[in-house]
Amino acid sequence: MVVRKIVRIDEEKCTGCGLCIPACAEGALKIVNGKAKLISDKYCDGLGACIGECPQGAITIEERETEDFDEEAVEEHLKGERPVPAAHPAKNESMLSQWPIQLALLPPNAPFFENADLLIAADCVPFTYANFHSDFLRNRKLVVGCPKLDDVKFYKEKLTEIFRRSNIRSVTVVNMEVPCCFGLYHLVKEALDSSGKSAPLKQETISIRGDKIPTSLLHRHHN
Repeated sequence: MVVRKIVRIDEEKCTGCGLCIPACAEGALKIVNGKAKLISDKYCDGLGACIGECPQGAITIEERETEDFDEEAVEEHLKGERPVPAAHPAKNESMLSQWPIQLALLPPNAPFFENADLLIAADCVPFTYANFHSDFLRNRKLVVGCPKLDDVKFYKEKLTEIFRRSNIRSVTVVNMEVPCCFGLYHLVKEALDSSGKSAPLKQETISIRGDKIPTSLLHRHHN
């Protein structure tokens, strides 16, 4: 054991954004349960390359007794982290089961809405979240729109008509973490209330890095 410099992560400040992960060339940091964690002291060289990437100031350098930095262990660790490329990558299958998908073009009385599990996604989500089809779109009917660029009043009226005319089994709203996108969930909730119908309503949020943001972390960050 030696006394040396090593990173310290303040979990109260850390929001789990993940910006520190690629900044650590040794692969010493990981996101665990929505927080950045130092997975092993021997992987951290104490130089603090990750500090400047943290927007919350949650990473600092401290001096404490710990095991020495182990370059050989780091190399073995990084070898295990590198993915082995597949010889023949599997083709991803589309889960889209209807057309059109843009809210502006969708007829409120479309027959595919009847008894549907509805997915309402902000425009940017499918481009940002790599597993959009398998994680969100599978077995759901899709509605796509942008609450920032499009007519919000029109959106509310259109969604209200869709909910009113069909038996919707459930509604999942997926928006980005950026402020202009958060209005989508409230818009959908208002439309559902206005329709006089009821259905389970769930919200999912995607970070600009393409990760799901845990609901508990989302509420803590925005309350």
